[in-house]
Formats: sequence, C-alpha cells, structure tokens
Amino acid sequence: MNAPHKPAVKPPVFSTMGCRLNAYETEAMKELAAEAGLQGAVVVNTCAVTAEAVRKARQEIRKLRRDNPEARLIVTGCAAQTEPETFAAMAEVDAVIGNTEKMMPETWQGMAADFVGETEKVMVDDIMSVTETAGHLIDGFGTRSRAYVQVQNGCDHRCTFCIIPYGRGNSRSVPAGVVVDQIKRLVDRGYHEVVLTGVDLTSWGADLPATPRLGDLVRRILKLVPDLSRLRISSIDSIEADPALMEAIATEPRLMPHLHLSLQAGDDMILKRMKRRHLRDDAIAFCEEARKLRPDMTYGADIIAGFPTETEAMFDNSLKLVEDCGLTWLHVFPYSPRPGTPAARMPQVNGRAIKDRAARLRAAGDLRVAQHLGAQQGRSHKILMENPNMGRTEQFAEVRFAAPQPEGQIVTATIAGFDGHQLVV
Repeated sequence: MNAPHKPAVKPPVFSTMGCRLNAYETEAMKELAAEAGLQGAVVVNTCAVTAEAVRKARQEIRKLRRDNPEARLIVTGCAAQTEPETFAAMAEVDAVIGNTEKMMPETWQGMAADFVGETEKVMVDDIMSVTETAGHLIDGFGTRSRAYVQVQNGCDHRCTFCIIPYGRGNSRSVPAGVVVDQIKRLVDRGYHEVVLTGVDLTSWGADLPATPRLGDLVRRILKLVPDLSRLRISSIDSIEADPALMEAIATEPRLMPHLHLSLQAGDDMILKRMKRRHLRDDAIAFCEEARKLRPDMTYGADIIAGFPTETEAMFDNSLKLVEDCGLTWLHVFPYSPRPGTPAARMPQVNGRAIKDRAARLRAAGDLRVAQHLGAQQGRSHKILMENPNMGRTEQFAEVRFAAPQPEGQIVTATIAGFDGHQLVV
C-alpha cells in the first residue's frame, strides 16, 4: 500500500518594489512568515512614491497571479497603506495588510493559521495613530557582509511631491539601547558593517525622552560596540545634521566617509515649492564642511528632474549643484505627479523636457563617478567583500577582484584601475 501523498511545502514568494527600506522590511517579513509557518502565498511589498509606482504594483500583482494561480496573494507596503481599497477591489488579491501590520508576528500567525476563514481581507489601520516603531533585525541581502538596522520610521515633514508620510506615518524612533543591543548581536554573528536605516533618519530621537539626535546615537554605537568595524548611515537630510554627527564625521574613522543626501533640487524657488527646509547654499555649505572634517568624504544624492514649474534656468541650478557640492553617486528621478500631493496640482513640465533633463543629470553623475574612480588608481583601500569577487570601499565604490576573497571580510588592496562603474584590483 502506497503512503499517502504529502503536498509539497511551498515557502512564500516575495516581490519587493520601491525603496531600500521596503527591501529591508521584506527580509524581516520573510522571517516572520517562516516563523509563523505560512505556506503557498505570494507577498507583494508595494511602493507609493509615484502614480507610476502604484500602476506597476497592480501590473506585478496580475503577473504574479498568472504565474501562481493557486497561491494566496497578499499585498502590503506603502501603496497598500495609502489606498487599500484599490488593491482590495482587485480580483487577484486575497488580503491587504498595512505597513504597521506587516511587521507584527501576529499578522503572519493569523495568515498561516486561517487565511480564508476568520482573517479579514483588509487589515490597514490609521498609521498616523502609530506612536512607536519596533526594532527589526534585518540581515544583508543574501550575503554575510553587511547588516541593516532600522532605527526610525515615518516622517513629520510634508514635501509637496511626497505621499510617503501617509504610507509610513509620523516619525518614530527605536530607542538607542535597543539599537545598540541589536548591533552587538550582529557583530557577535560576524558582521563587520552595519547600516542605519530609516525614512527620515536625521529626525531620529525627536520623539524619545531627552530628545537625543542622530549624532548622539552614532557616537553611542561606536563607543558601546568597539568591535564593530564599520558603521554606515543611509540617506540623511543635511539641514538636520547635528553638531554631534559632525563631530563623529571628524573624529570617528569607523563611521564611513559616505553620505547619501536628500537634496532633490539645486534651485531655491523649486526647493521652496517642494517645501524643503534647505536652500541651495545650505547644501553646498554642508558638503564643504563635512569634506573639510573628512577629506575622503563622498556624497550620493537624490535629485528630481522636471519638478512642476521648473524652467531651464532652474534646472541648470540643479545641474550645477553636482559640481558645486562635489556629488558622486546620483539617484536621478524624473518627476511624475502623485495624485493627492500638492505638486500634482502645480503647472507641469513637458514630459520630453523631463526626460531630457534626467538624462543630462545622469550624464553629469556618470562623469563624476568616472572622476572619482579614476582618482583611486594606485591607492590602497579597505574593502568589505560582498561576495568572493566583489566588495566595496569605505566610500561605497564597487571593487572587482580576479581572485576570490573571503566573503564578509575586510581586505586591503591597491586599486589597479576601473572598468565602467567598478574599480578593479
């Protein structure tokens, strides 16, 4: 007599759209789903940054349903938070869960235990009522080299182009003690680099007792976790950089000389219409000061091309900002209107002009990358290996090795040259 056939165990399939924070949270959701024993599901972690992002989310959901006709399809992320009814109305979708709910173990336990029975189809609470954020221990993406620690979530600012506060809620911080304990565990597990992440990282601490600042957190981590080799900060708002952070930049060699700046534009009128809190000269002054404190500092930056009302002269100010700030790693975003934001109601720039301006910004960025990489030839760098043949310098440049190196370790090597956007040894 044949043994009864056991259905194959199918772990959940995850699809991540949008920002790095979404990618980090997907890693945490994978662990929560695995701990709950969820099987046979597809989870789409959506982005809401533009109307195009929401359209792509719907497209991805339809594709995943075609590819997985028997799966239970769960939609979460910022688009699910800001317009749950859109996704609940899709025939392909079985459940919609909000950004708070997706990080709660009980959500996944409920999904695994009784997906169809008692589980509500839409579990999306008012994210503006959320006052705390849990610390999620998020490992590197398929590597053992770099770990990510989410120290903050949400945003209290209301830039005119941005819907994200309505997807993420108001700013809330993970207490410093929790962060330090997480990083100690990561170092004990063999990680050499930790990246602090958040939606509005420089607002960390404003909701905590005594209102500490990001610089206080950085210095506390470096003091209390002496075995941590490298601490890296993800995107910051330079106008909110506090004195303690600047002091850490000047005095802490374990704080990496690489900052990604949320600049968005280089023209004062456009910055005001975006409702940013800095002006062009503020950005330039910050970059000059940080580089004076740390001469090997490199900058990445977000810049939007073709924001509503942007003239050619205004765009030129953004283009010149690349040189004036000494930016290297550019993230260029062609503007597209997001319904529900003030910018969507402003006079729009011609689509062809937006595309052209984005291309010119990217070309300026490519030139800056080539200049930076070319200047590294003959220099010795400490390189954290992400895989046996590729690692990153302290300034986050990729380095390609011909001979395999120990993954997750920091190796010292002299740069022979560069090929495209990679240094070579």
